[in-house]
Amino acid sequence: MLRTAARTFIEREAPPHAIVALQKSDAGVAPDMWRKACDAGWLGLLVPAEHGGSDGSVTDAAVLYEELGRGPLPGPFFSSGVLGALTMIEAATDAQKRALLPRVARGDAVLSVALLEPNASWGAAGITLKPQRRGERYVLDGTKLFVGDATSATELIVAVRTGDRPDAVSLLLVDARARGVKARRLPGFLSWQCEVSFDDVEARLLGERESQGWAALERALLKALPVLCAYMVGGAQAVFDMSVAHSQVRVQFGVPIGKFQRVQDHIIRLVNHLDAARWTTNEALWKIDSGRPAGASVHMAKAVSSEGYLEACNAAHEVHAGQGSLIEYGLVAHTQMSRTLFSYLGDPRWHKRRMADALEW
Repeated sequence: MLRTAARTFIEREAPPHAIVALQKSDAGVAPDMWRKACDAGWLGLLVPAEHGGSDGSVTDAAVLYEELGRGPLPGPFFSSGVLGALTMIEAATDAQKRALLPRVARGDAVLSVALLEPNASWGAAGITLKPQRRGERYVLDGTKLFVGDATSATELIVAVRTGDRPDAVSLLLVDARARGVKARRLPGFLSWQCEVSFDDVEARLLGERESQGWAALERALLKALPVLCAYMVGGAQAVFDMSVAHSQVRVQFGVPIGKFQRVQDHIIRLVNHLDAARWTTNEALWKIDSGRPAGASVHMAKAVSSEGYLEACNAAHEVHAGQGSLIEYGLVAHTQMSRTLFSYLGDPRWHKRRMADALEW
C-alpha cells in the first residue's frame, strides 16, 4: 500500500517536467508538494511514535524512498526525515528530542546535517572545524561543503572537532536562519548540494557530552545509508524502464532498436547494475530489521548502489543516444542525481575499505 501510494504521488505531483524545474530551484521542493508529503506522514516514518512519528522500520522507509528515487524527487526528504531524524534520535537528549522531533515529523522543521569541509576527507578525521566556547554556548566560524538541502533547512546539525582523538567529534545544533549563517546552492552538475558558511554563529551541543557525536552519527548512518541506497535503486529502476520502453518504440532501419545486439548489451549491463544494487540493499535492510550485524552489508550496499546508479545512467544514455541528452526528457535528472549520490556520505572506495574493516573485525 505504501509503495502504491508513493508511486501514485510521484506520477501525479512530480512528472518529468516538474522534476526538471525542481532541480533548478534553490528550495528544491514545491511548498504544496512538501505539505502533501508531510500530511501523508512520510517525514515522520522513522520518528518514534512518542514524538509524533510512525515508528516505522528501515524497510518501510526504503519502500517509500525507492519510489521517490524513481522521480528522482529532490528536496529535503532524506536530509530531514531520514539522516537528520536518525541523528537526532541517536545523539540528542530527551528534552531536545521532545522539542524538535515532533516538528520534524510534521514537516514544520527541516534538518540538514553538515559534515564535509574544504580540503578535508570523508570520515571523522576530516572534521577539523573547531568551535569557540562561550559559557554554555559554542560559536562557529568556518565553512561546510556538500550539505544536503541547506537552503531549505530550519536547523543544521554541524559536526565539529572537540578533542585530539580522531573520533573526538561533537554535534552542534544551529538555527539555519540565524544571523551569520549563509547557505548557497553549489553550481555544476549537482543536485541539492550546498555550501554553508558560519560567521560568529552561536550553537548548542546536541546531546549531553562532548566528543560523542561521531559514534552517534555512525549509528544513524547504519540505518540511513540503506534508505539512501533504496533511493538509488529506484532511480536505476526508472532508468531501466525508460531504456526498455525507448528500445521498443525507437525505429531504425525499419525495426525497433531493441532488435540490435549492441542495444541489448547496454540494457543487460544496466540491469546487472540494477540487480546488484537491489540485492545488496535488500540484504542490508534485512540484517538491520532482524537485528543481525549489518556493518559490512551496509558499506557494501552503498558502494555497489553508488556505482550501479551511475553506470545504469551511462548505459541508458548509450541506448537513448541524442534523445537522452534532452533536459525535458528526464534522463538527465537521473544522471545528475547519480553523480551527486556517488560520493555523498562517502564514495565507493571509502565504503569498500570500511566493509573490509568490518569483515576483519
